[in-house]
Amino acid sequence: MSMLRFEPWSEMVSLRDAMDRLLSESLVRPFGALVAGGVGVPEIDILETDVAIVVKATVPGVRPEDLEITTVGDTVTIKGKVEEEKESKEEGKVIYRERRHGSFCRSFTLPTLIQSDKAEAEFEHGVLTLTLPKAEEVKPKSITIKRK
Repeated sequence: MSMLRFEPWSEMVSLRDAMDRLLSESLVRPFGALVAGGVGVPEIDILETDVAIVVKATVPGVRPEDLEITTVGDTVTIKGKVEEEKESKEEGKVIYRERRHGSFCRSFTLPTLIQSDKAEAEFEHGVLTLTLPKAEEVKPKSITIKRK
């Protein structure tokens, strides 16, 4: 068994880094954070390939027909709503409610231009997957070398 020397300076974090982490963890936590409409904004993952940007958004409880996706330039906006379940007299009285309902909106800027007219959207098990092909001018191109 080997012993490691304790380095207290390696454990220190600057105040700015600590504040940045605190703010990002508390303010950017999408579906857990409430917004004015009562519903949190969806959590997203963005993946870049050579030919497209793939966006996955978690939108539990939202029906595909209640989602609206728009693009303007390199900005994508996902809007939707979660309908409130209607209570029936036979089911009983609600004692406690945590599940949210209402509208949400999430916009984000992509790292590259896309071809929005060729975009595809799929929805399965509460996950929205957008495949946004990159604009032709930003796709990698190879150049052949000619011999003299």
